Amino acid sequence: MNAYLHCMRHYADFSGRANRSEYWLFVLVFLILYVVCLFIDYAIIGTAPSALPVLGTIAYLVHFIPGLAVLVRRLHDTDRSGWWLLISLVPVLGSIWLLVLLCTEGTYGPNEYGADPNAFYATQPPPLRY
Repeated sequence: MNAYLHCMRHYADFSGRANRSEYWLFVLVFLILYVVCLFIDYAIIGTAPSALPVLGTIAYLVHFIPGLAVLVRRLHDTDRSGWWLLISLVPVLGSIWLLVLLCTEGTYGPNEYGADPNAFYATQPPPLRY
């Protein structure tokens, strides 16, 4: 929950880095809140074709900018520019590649986007990869 609150407090901070757990916990909490809002909408409004899910739309709009910011910070952790999110515009393969980038481990130590967000938790350097 702290990762979600951290992302919401830094809703427009596109600089720095976000580790995997921060990003995926934000996504998980957002999806749970969004689904709950949609259930409430459909319980109150119903499933009429002209019915607009008001709470779901508000939940989505509230989380749009913070979600975009944490996505860019997550890409920074993998030592890539935030512009890499535009790769998702390539049909099918672009979204798969972005998902792979979001799931990969971040770079160890500081990079050009800031200090390592896992430095506090790291006790020893990772093993060398050949």
